[in-house]
Amino acid sequence: MQTDHKLIINGDSVTGDQGTFDVINPATLDVVAACPYASIAQLDVAVAAAEQAFKSWQHTPDAELKQALHRIADRIEANADALASIIVQEQGKPMFLAQMEVGGAVAWTRYTAELDIPVEVLEDSEHKRIELHRKPLGVVGSITPWNWPLMIAVWHIMPALRTGNTVVAKPSGLTPLNTLMLAEIINAEVPAGVMNVVTGEQGIGSAMTGHNTIRKIVFTGSTPTGQTIMRSAASNLKRLTLELGGNDAGIILPDADIDNIAETIFQTAFINMGQTCAALKRLYVHDSQYDALCQKLVAIAQAQTVGNGMDEGVTFGPVQNKAQFDLVCDLVDDARANGGRILCGGEPLKGKGYFYPPTIVADVTDGQRIVDEEQFGPVLPVIRYHEIDDAIARANACDVGLGGSVWSADIEQAQKIALQLECGTVWINGHAEVLPHAPFGGCKMSGFGVEFGQEGLLEYTVPQTLNINR
Repeated sequence: MQTDHKLIINGDSVTGDQGTFDVINPATLDVVAACPYASIAQLDVAVAAAEQAFKSWQHTPDAELKQALHRIADRIEANADALASIIVQEQGKPMFLAQMEVGGAVAWTRYTAELDIPVEVLEDSEHKRIELHRKPLGVVGSITPWNWPLMIAVWHIMPALRTGNTVVAKPSGLTPLNTLMLAEIINAEVPAGVMNVVTGEQGIGSAMTGHNTIRKIVFTGSTPTGQTIMRSAASNLKRLTLELGGNDAGIILPDADIDNIAETIFQTAFINMGQTCAALKRLYVHDSQYDALCQKLVAIAQAQTVGNGMDEGVTFGPVQNKAQFDLVCDLVDDARANGGRILCGGEPLKGKGYFYPPTIVADVTDGQRIVDEEQFGPVLPVIRYHEIDDAIARANACDVGLGGSVWSADIEQAQKIALQLECGTVWINGHAEVLPHAPFGGCKMSGFGVEFGQEGLLEYTVPQTLNINR
């Protein structure tokens, strides 16, 4: 793997003013690479470069913007093996999942390339024509997390470029390397200054959110950080898209075929070792099926092969960082101390790395930390319910509202229940599936704004009404 990583500012590779910081492999705790530590002054240079590039990039013909994104997708595809390897080493997920992430990044880029930016005719009469146009905002700041580092960067950056904006990206200091490579790939297809990336551990993100030249921030991460961003954005009334924390509930109806759904429930709860915003994080199961479903989930959990994502046959990697690992340990210990039954897992693995096996916790309920807090890790609490109205009320008794799901053989009944859940997306007989054509976002403390589809694309634009008197 490349070890001499540089910032990308105005099309140039630049050394960080503040030296470097180490990127750690969570499976081995070895240093993967030294990453450049940017200064606030370098951020200012990157923003100025993006602002200058915007003056011409915003006028790029629509067809050329589409072609540029397709060429970028070609380059991501050509570098798929290298990108997947970087993801495994800095994030920890198994290789098959990293390859899926790169494939998703390619597909999302191509889909975004083909989206159209409409001009809506509001009136076309004898004496007047009124049109609604969509114009790019300017410099967009992207701040991404460590769980899906390449995919989420693509979700932020590609619609910004497609709509004629320029970008300054700041990846998580835990997983910056693939975003640096992505920026190099993009810079091969766009003018200098259109795509910039700065890396650092402290201060860069907050400086971006308060920067008077940045016109929009797209952020995926925790609710407290989203609140801080919202306060900072008031300096110049930045547009915001905030995809924040979730604590997604799934409700299993008594008629559900648990033989058929158990594997899907497990995979959507433990995708990326549970480190996914829209993973299933609280499972409400009717009395009649509670014990049987718990047993099935345990069998699937115990069949996983936990280990280094680079090793063949591994299906389950480490928790990405020590802080998250410690939180998972703490939540499970708290559940055990408060009467929870640990059906499998429940203890970190011995040896190097942040390895915690997939853990199923039974006999817990609302009001306990394992249920009320987002674990964002390889733990699933299974909660017993008696009446469906009670399950709905408990699922909704939460400050956040990103996703939810209902599992049933009766689709019509499931739909009625789904529409009562207070969250941005509800899946029926599934969970955690995000698609490029389906808008995705949260409600309540899970943020606002949507990504994906034309609705998500238009979040990177400002409407302008053209009122023509004939």
